[in-house]
This record gives sequence, structure tokens and C-alpha cells, in this order.
Amino acid sequence: MINTTLCYIRRGDDYLMLHRIKKEHDLNRDKWIGIGGKFQDKESPEDCLLREVEEETGLTLTRYQYRGIVTFVSDRWPTEYMHLFTADGFTGTLKECDEGVLEWLPRGRLLQIPHWEGDAIFLNLIWEDAPFFSLKVCYEGDKLAGAVLNGKTIRETTGKGAL
Repeated sequence: MINTTLCYIRRGDDYLMLHRIKKEHDLNRDKWIGIGGKFQDKESPEDCLLREVEEETGLTLTRYQYRGIVTFVSDRWPTEYMHLFTADGFTGTLKECDEGVLEWLPRGRLLQIPHWEGDAIFLNLIWEDAPFFSLKVCYEGDKLAGAVLNGKTIRETTGKGAL
């Protein structure tokens, strides 16, 4: 199991997205995701968030909100507990990222670019300003096999995903 953070940084109607194209063996290869990464020893979710955002973007967050926990279950990768944040306050200058290309994109494009299917579920929860949530998404390869929100199944397929 691994713990990660992911943050959707907003500037007006645009979100800072990372197109993961630079690492060869990246489970997020060719997808667009928010900003984040793996916890280091002794880090809290907030510690990891602030460090990862600064390392990947050069920005320092000044206003952010912890939105929920997303549990990723996969038939290919270890289980991941992703601590999800949004932010709309920051200082600093955007820098080049060694994991991909950073780009500010309008909200309306986020579900049109290549992304994990389950990302649409938590992005909509963010946009609806849902209270803190727990979302479990189960994948078979790159295909979403099922989803459970706050203990209730919201999407189920005939696959063998571990709901």
C-alpha cells in the first residue's frame, strides 16, 4: 500500500494539470492529472502536499483544502490511498516539471483530455463542493471496474474488481 497526495490548483476558471509524458514506466503515462506524489517518512498529508507542489511546480500553496480520500484498487498495482486537495492560493513562479508538462487548462477541458475514468467522479464531487468524502475506485487494467462513495456502490460492472 502507498499513500499519496493529489491537488487540483485553481486560478480563476483554470486548473494546473500535469501531462505525464516524461517517465518511461509511469502508471500515469500519457494521462493528465493534478499535482502530487508519494509520502515520505513522517509526513502528514499536508506536509506531502506542500512539498510535492513545490517540487513539481515551484509554487508555494497559501490556501488549500483537504477534500477527501480516494482508495485505488487495481489488478496491476499496489493499493493506493490518495489524499485529495484543492487549492486556490499560491505564490511563486511556475517551473518546468521533470515528470511531465504543466499547463493551465479550463475546467471544461479536464474531462475531455486523457485521464483515469474514476477521476471524473472525484472531480465532479469537488465541483459540487461535496463535503469530505471517501471514494474507492477499482480498476482492471486501465478500465474502471467499480466505485464506492462513502460506503455505497455508485458504479458496478460485471468485471472482477474488488468492491
